[in-house]
Amino acid sequence: MVSLLSSRAPAPETPAPAHRRRRRGSIARGRRRLGIAYAAPMAVLVAVFFVVPLGLMLWMSVNHWPLVGTSAPNGVANYDALTDPLFLRAVGFTVKYTLVTTVVLGLVAFGLALLVQHDRPGTGVARTVFFLPSAVGLASTSLLFYGLFNTDSSALNNFVGFLGLGRVDWLGSGGSALGSAVGMITWRFAGFYMLILMTGLQSIDPALYEAARIDGATRWQILWRVTLPLLRPTLALAAVLSLTGSLLAFDQFFILTGGRHDTATVVIDIYREAFLSQDLGRAAAVSVATLAVLVVLNVAQLRLIRREGR
Repeated sequence: MVSLLSSRAPAPETPAPAHRRRRRGSIARGRRRLGIAYAAPMAVLVAVFFVVPLGLMLWMSVNHWPLVGTSAPNGVANYDALTDPLFLRAVGFTVKYTLVTTVVLGLVAFGLALLVQHDRPGTGVARTVFFLPSAVGLASTSLLFYGLFNTDSSALNNFVGFLGLGRVDWLGSGGSALGSAVGMITWRFAGFYMLILMTGLQSIDPALYEAARIDGATRWQILWRVTLPLLRPTLALAAVLSLTGSLLAFDQFFILTGGRHDTATVVIDIYREAFLSQDLGRAAAVSVATLAVLVVLNVAQLRLIRREGR
């Protein structure tokens, strides 16, 4: 008898009453409408401040569009700006600046992150001091360093004179201006990237370090075989931010050197085409090419982050 009862098929579930199904459906629709209502203001902002300007930029890039006057279609003629010697020189300088800044800034920020990753007496003060320059605007930082670099009576030049090195033309040539700008950007952003890398360091399980020490690994081996492999997603994120910011450099060179040709970046070249040559069409064409490069680089780096995070 027990076996017969146990072998019976389970009773089919009784379907929910129609009014309950309607109620669930109305709740789901209400939640969707609420989500749309929350997202709508941001969607409008994105459309107004990104999608519409992007579409206008694409349209301007295929038109002769003077700063003052009427526009006229001219196909892809504006993209001849990509072969202009001044633009090519700006590309070379921007790539050089991006590589040097990314390496120097990454090394300094990583060193600071290793220094303050553990909670010890004074660590909180050190973190604050390292991060404080990040609260200063980039234009304000550029003006501050312009005074340090370009004034004979500045503290920096007085210190150099005290060492007996004579007057240094910090912003004279492209090489010295590049080094001065890299130093300024490192001072400004090292604390910001320090926090990003410190967060990644603190997410690593301490048990892994303990196991490595038990196996007899040295500090150098722990750094190369434990810390850096586990920190790759965070390093890739920092690289995305650093590369993007460096490729779009404008304020520092425009304020420090006036954007002269040997220190002109791609964005300064866009400014020159738009407001000095008064040709918004050519400026838009260079902007489209720059945007395409940034999209390709960021997609590649984000894929690297996702692959390393698996």
